[in-house]
Formats: sequence, C-alpha cells, structure tokens
Amino acid sequence: MTQTAYVRSYRPADQEAVADICVRTADNGGDSTHLHPDPGLMPALFAEPYAHLEPELAFVLDDGSGRAVGYVLGTADTRLFVEAFREIWLPRVTARFPAPEGEPATPTEEMTALLYRPERMILPELDGHPAHLHIDLLPPWQRKGHGRELMGVFLGALHRRGVRAVHLSMLTANTPARAFYDRLGFQVIDVPDPGPLTYLGRSTEGVEPVSWAGSGWRAGERAQAAGSEG
Repeated sequence: MTQTAYVRSYRPADQEAVADICVRTADNGGDSTHLHPDPGLMPALFAEPYAHLEPELAFVLDDGSGRAVGYVLGTADTRLFVEAFREIWLPRVTARFPAPEGEPATPTEEMTALLYRPERMILPELDGHPAHLHIDLLPPWQRKGHGRELMGVFLGALHRRGVRAVHLSMLTANTPARAFYDRLGFQVIDVPDPGPLTYLGRSTEGVEPVSWAGSGWRAGERAQAAGSEG
C-alpha cells in the first residue's frame, strides 16, 4: 500500500530528522554540510530552539513511515522568544559552540556569532507581526503542495491563539523561496539596512490547513495508530 505523507505535531523523536532537514536546506535553500565542521550549528540556530522552547508550534511533514521530511517551526511572540533563547537555550549550547573571539572571519564564526546575538530578531518594524517562523522541506518533497499544508497548520495554530500576524526573514537571493511566499500572500516589511535579508509578513488568516484538518491528516493518524497497535 502506498504511504501518504501528512502533517503532524513534532515529537522529541523527530529531533535528528529535523536537524538533518535544516542542514540540507540551510545554504540558500541547498545543502550546507560543506560549510561548517559541526553540522549541529545551523539546527542550533534555526530549528532546535523552537522545538525545545515552543514545541506546541512545531509541526513536521511525515512521509507516511514516521520520518519527518519537512517542518515548520516558530514562535508566537518574538520578544518573549528572544528572552527564552538567551536564558534557557543559549546555556545549553555554549560548550559546543563557544563564542568567537574578535570579528568573525569565517562562515562558521559568523553563524556562531549569531547564536550570541538573539536580540537581532527584535526590530521595531516587526512589532506589528509578533510571531515568526522557519519552514523547510527536503528537495524531493518540494513543489508538491506540502509547504502550503505546513504553513496552513502553523498559521491556524497561531490564529487560534489570538496571534494576528507573522513574519519571516529570508535571503534575498533565494528567489524560489520568495516565489513560494508571494503565492501565500506574504508582503515585504520595510526594514532599514536589512543586509542580505528580506523581511516578509502576513496575517494568520486565509491559508487552508489541508493536511491538518482534512483527509491527509486523518488518514495519517489512523495509519499511525494502526501501526502502533501492532
């Protein structure tokens, strides 16, 4: 029987798969394995703190066998997340990723320096969009509607909590990602001196969470339950 991919909540057992997805999509949408000696660096920045600090807003695309092949992660309140990142998350990773001394001179040092500057996420221009997110899919699962499904689930979860708007930042050079966000109704948020980034935002209304509320989600949950019952 053909297995059906579906969106479900993140589980602690997904940590390794989520980290792998992050690494394999972190170089402007491509594989970043060659960029950093420790492959855990990018997940420590852009994936794992969200799953650790706000697991209720972490969702994965399950390939139908229990393996995560995509995710959407984020926070309902960026300012509170930054506080938790500094107080709770950063002490967990400082031994593995010591702060670079002096000005960063390599891509790894630049990324490591970001770990120690979570306040970079707080910009007054983004206050009207207090939530933010990261979404990634492994290449074989892209351009099949799964990104929209993940986004629908995440936006729906925010909306039910009373969060009205969300933002994200992306490398301006990643034109395929920009096209995806444009199709979902994200619009540019003007931020002074954004560097290589573009900031986008939208309301949390208006994206149908197909696989969460529809047949894909139900079928996946039923199949999983049947499997766990032996």
